[in-house]
Amino acid sequence: MSALLVLLLSGPNLALLGERQPEVYGTATLADHVARASGAAERLGLSLEHLQSEREGDLVDAVHGARGRCDAIVVNAGAISHYGWSLHDALATFAGPVVELHLSNPDAREPWRHRSVLAPVSDGTVAGFGGVGYELAVEAVSRLLRSSGTTSPRR
Repeated sequence: MSALLVLLLSGPNLALLGERQPEVYGTATLADHVARASGAAERLGLSLEHLQSEREGDLVDAVHGARGRCDAIVVNAGAISHYGWSLHDALATFAGPVVELHLSNPDAREPWRHRSVLAPVSDGTVAGFGGVGYELAVEAVSRLLRSSGTTSPRR
């Protein structure tokens, strides 16, 4: 039996982590965060697959491709979180747990960041914990999968 599969999605500008606004996002790279999430997934008996894209349509395609194949999604959509209605609609079609993730705390930042269009179609949001948030988000989907009684991959 294969492990439950978690899709980790990373949106625009996250490929610049470690360089872009280190005072806000820290000095760790996206690869560092993905490694942290992968380590957490492995400890929890999960498999993790990652996709980063600068384009909302690629993230939408990934969610569509995850339906019936992946068991949960962790999504750090970056700025798309605040306006990405097509990603919202795609996530609404996904049957498994969805956890929204932010390195910083959007509510402590510019007013336009205070609203997430992904929150209504997410089971929860992990925000403001920096790189630890990646581990917390994987832990959250693990607990949600276990509490829902999901034991066989790709229902």
